Amino acid sequence: MKVYLVRHGLTQGNLEGRYIGCRTDEKLCEQGAEKLRLLRLPQVRRVYASPMARCVQSAELLYPSVKPELVPDFCECDFGDFEGKNYAELNGNTAYQAWIDSGGELPFPNGESREKFAERCVHAFRALCLFDAGEDCAVVAHGGTVMAIMAAFAKPERSYFDYQPKCGEGYVLHPDGSWQHLE
Repeated sequence: MKVYLVRHGLTQGNLEGRYIGCRTDEKLCEQGAEKLRLLRLPQVRRVYASPMARCVQSAELLYPSVKPELVPDFCECDFGDFEGKNYAELNGNTAYQAWIDSGGELPFPNGESREKFAERCVHAFRALCLFDAGEDCAVVAHGGTVMAIMAAFAKPERSYFDYQPKCGEGYVLHPDGSWQHLE
């Protein structure tokens, strides 16, 4: 069995390079919705999604005949004080520079740490026992969620940032940890 891990489609915040996490419930922009309408993925009988609008909308476009099961712990990271801002707006901010200098290891000010975020996503993935279900399924979530799951389960091991998918893209993950890019 395979798990299709798909990042939601493009939003206006993505176009503007903004940190759009769990505090901003954006819908897809028209460009993002159109790209998903053109994408042809293998059909599955079960779809799990973050409850954020951009993920639910993406799941419905990708898998119109399957009602997505919402998984709150698949929500994107809480970017705290950086939420809704882009690089230009954060440039010169000492807390942002410290976060950059840490390689993304420091917790977001008034937000979540990458470690706690990844633990949350991986715990939710394990709790679903997706590899034990005997049939292919899909997870439609956020870039960070996909990165956390891939960093925990994909083989050979790579870093979290090595698995950053673009909007509307992702991976096919097999129970043995082998994987390939979604095409």
